[in-house]
Amino acid sequence: CNRVDLWCARVWIPDAEEVWKSAELTKDYKNGDASLHLMLEDGTNIDHKLDPKTKNLPYLRNPDILVGENDLTALSYLHEPAVLHNLKVRFIDSKLIYTYCGIVLVAINPYETLPIYGTDIINAYSGQNMGDMDPHIFAVAEEAYKQMARDERNQSIIVSGESGAGKTVSAKYAMRYFATVSGSASEANVEDKVLASNPIMEAIGNAKTTRNDNSSRFGKYIEIGFDTRYRIIGANMRTYLLEKSRVVFQVSTFVDISVTCAISSPHSSSANDFLYTRQGRSPVIDGVDDTKELCTTRNAFTLLGINESYQMGLFQVLAAILHLGNVEIKDRDSDSSLIPPNNRHLTAFCELVGVTYQDMAQWLCHRKLKTATETYVKPLPRLQATNARDALSKHIYAKLFNWIVEHVNKALITNVKQHSFIGVLDIYGFETFEINSFEQFCINYANEKLQQQFNMHVFKLEQEEYMKEQIPWTLIDFYDNQPCINLIEAKMGILDLLDEECKMPKGSDDSWAQKLYNTHLKTCSLFEKPRMSNRAFIIQHFADKVEYQCDGFLEKNKDTVNEEQINVMKASKFDLLVELFQDEEKATSPTGQVPGTGGRTRLSIKPDKGRDTKSKEHKKTVGCQFRNSLQMLMETLNATTPHYVRCIKPNDFKLAFSFDPKRAVQQLRACGVLETIRISAAGFPSRWTYQEFFSRYRVLMKQKDVLPDKKLTCRNVLEKLVQDQDKYQFGKTKIFFRAGQVAYLEKLRADKLRAACIRIQKTIRCWLARKKYLRKRCAAITIQRFTRGYQARCLAKFMRRTQAATIIQKYQRMYVEKRRYRQKQAAALAMQTILRAYMARQKYQALLREAKAVIIQKRIRGWLARCWYKRCLHSIVYLQCCIRRMRAKRELKKLKIEARSVEHFKKLNKGMENKIMQLQRKIDEQSKENRTINDRLVGLESSYTAESERMRGELGRLRGVEEDAKNKANQVSSLLEELERLKKELSATQQEKKTIEDWAQKYRDEMEKMVSELKDQNGLLKKEKDDLNRSIQEQSQQMTEKMTRAIAQETQQLETDLNEERSRYQNLLTEHLRLEEKYDDLKEEMALSSNVSKPGHKRTDSTHSSNESEYTYNSEYAELEDGSRAREVRKLTLNTSLTLKLQKRLTELEQEKQSLRNELENKEEQFQRARARDDEEFKKARGAELEYESLKRQELESENKKLKHDLAEMRQSLLGNAATGAGAPGSPAYKVLLDQLNASCEELEVRKEEVLILRSQLVSQKEAMHHKETMTEPSVYAADVSKLKDAEVKQAYVGLKDTNRSAAPDFHKLNEDGELWLVNQGLKETIRLLEQQLQTQRRTYDNEVEALRGELQNVKEENNRQQQLLAQNLQLPPEARIEASLQHEITRLTNENLVRCGDLMEQLEKQDRTIRKLKKQLKVYSKRIGEMGAGQTEGQTSPGQMVDEPIHPVNIPRREKDFQGMLEYKKEDELKLVKNLILELKPRGVAVNLIPGLPAYILFMCLRHADYVNDDQKVRTLLTSTINSIKKILKKRGDDFETVSFWLANTCRFLHCLKQYSGDEQFMKHNTSRQNEHCLSNFDLAEYRQVISDLAIQIYQQLIKCMENILQPMIVSGMLEHETIQGVSGVKPTGLRKRTSSIADEGTYTLDSILRQLSAFHSTMCQHGTDPELIKQVVKQQFYIIGAVTLNNLLLRKDMCSWSKGMQIRYNVSQLEEWLRDKGLMTCGAKETLEPLIQAAQLLQVKKKTDEDAEAICSMCLALTTAQIVKVLNLYTPVNEFEERVSVAFIRTIQTRLRDRCESPQLLMDTKMIYPVTFPFNPSSLALETIQIPGSLNLAFLTRV
Repeated sequence: CNRVDLWCARVWIPDAEEVWKSAELTKDYKNGDASLHLMLEDGTNIDHKLDPKTKNLPYLRNPDILVGENDLTALSYLHEPAVLHNLKVRFIDSKLIYTYCGIVLVAINPYETLPIYGTDIINAYSGQNMGDMDPHIFAVAEEAYKQMARDERNQSIIVSGESGAGKTVSAKYAMRYFATVSGSASEANVEDKVLASNPIMEAIGNAKTTRNDNSSRFGKYIEIGFDTRYRIIGANMRTYLLEKSRVVFQVSTFVDISVTCAISSPHSSSANDFLYTRQGRSPVIDGVDDTKELCTTRNAFTLLGINESYQMGLFQVLAAILHLGNVEIKDRDSDSSLIPPNNRHLTAFCELVGVTYQDMAQWLCHRKLKTATETYVKPLPRLQATNARDALSKHIYAKLFNWIVEHVNKALITNVKQHSFIGVLDIYGFETFEINSFEQFCINYANEKLQQQFNMHVFKLEQEEYMKEQIPWTLIDFYDNQPCINLIEAKMGILDLLDEECKMPKGSDDSWAQKLYNTHLKTCSLFEKPRMSNRAFIIQHFADKVEYQCDGFLEKNKDTVNEEQINVMKASKFDLLVELFQDEEKATSPTGQVPGTGGRTRLSIKPDKGRDTKSKEHKKTVGCQFRNSLQMLMETLNATTPHYVRCIKPNDFKLAFSFDPKRAVQQLRACGVLETIRISAAGFPSRWTYQEFFSRYRVLMKQKDVLPDKKLTCRNVLEKLVQDQDKYQFGKTKIFFRAGQVAYLEKLRADKLRAACIRIQKTIRCWLARKKYLRKRCAAITIQRFTRGYQARCLAKFMRRTQAATIIQKYQRMYVEKRRYRQKQAAALAMQTILRAYMARQKYQALLREAKAVIIQKRIRGWLARCWYKRCLHSIVYLQCCIRRMRAKRELKKLKIEARSVEHFKKLNKGMENKIMQLQRKIDEQSKENRTINDRLVGLESSYTAESERMRGELGRLRGVEEDAKNKANQVSSLLEELERLKKELSATQQEKKTIEDWAQKYRDEMEKMVSELKDQNGLLKKEKDDLNRSIQEQSQQMTEKMTRAIAQETQQLETDLNEERSRYQNLLTEHLRLEEKYDDLKEEMALSSNVSKPGHKRTDSTHSSNESEYTYNSEYAELEDGSRAREVRKLTLNTSLTLKLQKRLTELEQEKQSLRNELENKEEQFQRARARDDEEFKKARGAELEYESLKRQELESENKKLKHDLAEMRQSLLGNAATGAGAPGSPAYKVLLDQLNASCEELEVRKEEVLILRSQLVSQKEAMHHKETMTEPSVYAADVSKLKDAEVKQAYVGLKDTNRSAAPDFHKLNEDGELWLVNQGLKETIRLLEQQLQTQRRTYDNEVEALRGELQNVKEENNRQQQLLAQNLQLPPEARIEASLQHEITRLTNENLVRCGDLMEQLEKQDRTIRKLKKQLKVYSKRIGEMGAGQTEGQTSPGQMVDEPIHPVNIPRREKDFQGMLEYKKEDELKLVKNLILELKPRGVAVNLIPGLPAYILFMCLRHADYVNDDQKVRTLLTSTINSIKKILKKRGDDFETVSFWLANTCRFLHCLKQYSGDEQFMKHNTSRQNEHCLSNFDLAEYRQVISDLAIQIYQQLIKCMENILQPMIVSGMLEHETIQGVSGVKPTGLRKRTSSIADEGTYTLDSILRQLSAFHSTMCQHGTDPELIKQVVKQQFYIIGAVTLNNLLLRKDMCSWSKGMQIRYNVSQLEEWLRDKGLMTCGAKETLEPLIQAAQLLQVKKKTDEDAEAICSMCLALTTAQIVKVLNLYTPVNEFEERVSVAFIRTIQTRLRDRCESPQLLMDTKMIYPVTFPFNPSSLALETIQIPGSLNLAFLTRV
């Protein structure tokens, strides 16, 4: 930018911390100003000084609408701060780690596991254009794969970046993508082997560094080979520059899985015990399970063919290297060294590698020098010996590494010829450390070469683009790093001087450094010498200056190892070690297989050692080898189409989603991204197609500027908008813009939209203000009118109230004065009364106090006397007790003295026995007395108790009497006083009469009020009672509903389990089918190979078509086996393991299939049992209703017996009179026959009447059940009636048939003329007619039942409509309500009249048909009677008359043949039947005009005949050939939707026929009697029904796949990209990676395309007669695919997540719903499958700011997972400046609220998911005997039976 003339422009200024800071211009800049006045984003004002020399202004910021773009080249201003800011916004705010930069994919390491690498993501990117989806490593891999297949050119993916940036992971994901998308061409799973090489190479070649826990310390280039069908057939790996120095010395620990394995050997304890593993002081990696990684590595070894013994050998070699590092070498003197004897580590090393201890100890401390004549053994100083030991360790490790690479390549090689390959280069990025050595020099040299190739490729693409669009090409200056490459690899360059110094006898690092200074310091500007060092040099690389330390360059370049040590290793007894050190061509494979010779030869990076002698084995330097291998790599890359992935390390602390701008800018500069930006910015970086430009900037055009030619329109508009012609160029298909022009156009567009918005706002605000003013004015006038009226009414009211108040005051004052006088009078009287009563009470109280005082004094004095007496008595008693105690003590003392003497004891003992006996007698006597006393006490107590009760009662009575007496006395006194008072106050009582009356009135009012309150309380109690009853009812209803819900939930759970079982079963069927197809393909390949190799093969006859060869494959394959058995045996030996695996897998699948089938049958049986229980309960409830029908049936049976009896009598009479010729007219037999016929006719009429009576009773019962609302299953009721009728008809038919069968053989012998036989035939015809009439009546009854059901449904609909009309009428005003009621009544009466007229017409037509039918029957009867009469007359003539009279021709009627619905065919015609009916039948040709399901009917009719003749072999072969033929035709034309739909419909119809005519009662409910006669009689085909059901499931799944393949290309274009509502969304700049245009061009799919395709699917299935329920399931699956694919693409496309796109999606979904509504499929569940897509569209449109918005989103998006919601919010991108981005805080709020959700973490929906399909039984009403076979089917060999 040369000039900033806009105030408030936003710019970028340099910053020390953030690299670039955003600022806003606060003052206009004028030419010549030395500084800019800026304001930072935090509000700080600064003055930015301009460079006085260059006067360069700061970079301009892009508009906010362009920030966060998928492609950096889409930015209008292309420069470093814009690139850095765009990457930061995508990485931090949107959590997007991938961004395009032209042809480069920039990948930022998130240091966090992201769910964006699953198989569902791979499937989503497969087949997509690179610009159509969000940036991803899978998009780059898909582009490489697509270009390889399209351009027939090899591809390369170059992954680069510094250590820790994620190069290896990106390469691994790219290889995983190829392995998943392409698959392998053989059964060996080559793609798994390719992926298995990753953990092995990481284990042996990666290290933990300060920058990366798993840093690759070698470069590798993996070529993945593909065959002609672009399937993986093998791979090859090349490695570059293994950093061997890390084996013996690390700044950070070299920890890999192999070393961990070695540490776990028996000779070690931990990693800290070894020198080589403890130098980094951090042997453990956080979050890495070494045991798990070890298992992964060993499994990878096994998969690649490295067996267990070789694996243990590898670990043994690694353990030996560790022990060798611990060998301690000590000084013997200054020039020699030694190893102490019995060194345990050296001993362990020797044991592990199988060498002698003495030889190893000798040559570790000595070396052999050879001259021309002699050989010397020279001791080594300790330092040199230590270096020799480390050199040997590195050499062994390098040999091991090369051996592993070699055997990995051998495992990945293949015999199939390679057609093309994709190479994945995972190589170290540009490195610079504090100390840079030889390894960093080689790494940076390789990056220089790669950068040069990258620059040339970018330049070439730019040039091709300009030339393609015919834009004038101007040479763009870009950085060419060829001088730096020449400095390194040219003659006398750094590598040449290094090799030369290595050849010098006394060459050293110092002398080499001096040569470098002397050669390049003055001649090359890219070479510098450090100021403070003479042992280092500086090279100016393309990325940065790097200082290299010369120490160790010569030693690492030589890579020398003591030759005697090598000889000791070669003499080892350890086979693996010997193999490591021998020549490569003599090495053997661990798998025992010789590498194949086919395919491309691997390019080796090692020198050819086999041609030279041992002395020249190590002559080639490492630098020379690396230069040669790098040259070969560049040749390979130049021969391929490269794709670039640049990995960026966001920070050095491995923090998740943390962005350090300094480190990012360093890497962007180093990896060439900014160079790509600079090249693009130098020309025309912004490129638009004419259609996109027209769609985006249509708002800047006037109507007159729009021309039919959009190219001319864009040209005219641009010339007006941009005056400088150099700012843009017009190409053939695109418009090219200079940097900044898109931002300028966006500003013009935003200004135009802003001006339009302001004008719209101005107009709307004016309209709103005027509308508000008019509303206020109208409201003010209305308020004034009402206010004035109110005031007038208030004045009139005030005047009336004033007059009334005057009158009221007059009367009120009079009343107040009167009341006041009366109150004063009453108060005076009351005061007198109270005063007099008070004086009397005072006198009475004084007398009472005196009397009570006397009583108290008396009581007190008595109490004092008693107290004195008690105290005296107590003192006397106490004194006596003291004296007695003293005497007792004296007596006790004497007794104690006596007790001590012996004599006293003797005396006591003498009388002791006597005393005891006496005491015993006393005790007995006292016990008797006690019992006596107790008895007396009990008696006394009971008498006392009774007496006490009596006394208490008496006392209570007396007290009551006393109280009554007192009360009465008081009453008497009070009454006397009252009487006296009343006499005295008689006059006063009369005066108070009015007062008492007033009081009475008041009391009456209070009582009335109390009564009303009681009534209210009673009402409240009743209300509470009603509420309690209602609550009880509600609770009972709730409990019922709860139980109903629980039952429904349990039923739903059972259905869910059943669907899951079905889904598992159907998935297993799919897997089984896939294995069968694979097995068939192998058999065909084997047969084909044997046919090709067999000499003299004889072709089949030309009359046999290819289809015939298909359906006769069994016999032909058998002949083929007989002819080429020897060749097949040899071929099968190669595939024995595969065949066994397939057979084993097939057996397992069969077992699992059988178990799932059993489980499914159990589930269905449970469901059927539950339904049967419900049916039984319902039947029990209806048992009483069927009693009447059973009685009628019994009567009919008795009548039937009576008819049989009459028929038997007639036969007897005929037999008795047969010889006498009693059959003539007028004879008794003839009369009996006529009587019987008349009786039969009368009986028929009676039966008709009874049937009509039964029908009317059934109808009345049905109506009664309907009114009781108990008829929940009318179908069951009708089924019972139909069963009843069937039973009656069948019983009558069987009885009559038996009777006829028993008498039929004798009819011909009754007489010679056969009259009686004719009579018998007439009776048969009569019986047949009766049977037909019964069937006709049954059908009539069924029709009437259906009509009644229809009437019931109409009544229900009428009731609902009446309720709706009633609800609507209640909302109308009274006048309108009356009119609506009248109108409704008129309409109702009109409809009723029309219905009645229609019913009368139908009845009239029915009667006419009945009359015609009866007339026809009468004619038939009379004709037959006439024929019988003529026959009898002829029978009575004599033989002579018969000769003389001429014989009249008899009219014999031809009866129509009664077909039984079977087709007969010969066994040899079976192949022809299958060929013509299945293999060669074209759905679009002959099948279009057929009856739906005709092939299924024909096959079933053939099957019926095979069942009829009881030929099990014929049944089996027909079913088997039918199933196999259907499979063949689907395999051949499985991509044709019409074919698959046609055979799905026919297979389902064939399955329904097998069920309908199986004889099972559950399938015979809807059959007619004729159809029940057609049931299979000999074979039970239930197992074949299951096989055919499985076949139908397979066809259904193939139909879904076929539809998915057709719909898949349409969905994204029609649902997302196409603008159904034109002009809602604008097209944003897209950069170099052009996405698919959203404008509908020719060939672009739209929503109408999807709807037309859906309609085509639906019409095809309906035309083929597919079951309606099956069509619903298909439509549901279609809509699920549409919703899932659309949502997945929405989640992976940032440009689609906008408000306008949400509106487009919702409109498209509404169109799909409208299509469902038109087809009557709203109840099929298809709409629910679109719910996630609908919620995603709503999420794009709702507000996303506040917490309330977050709560609304969480409650709205229930069908979306948390990952999907967060992904949509992160991807939300405004299309216009008026939209706002979603803040990070809001997304965090959403995540917090959704944290407790239990759901799958999967981001994308599974587009491969197929709902489990069911085939509900759908019987056919078509009679088999009526089916005609059209001649177009060429089935003339079939015979109808």
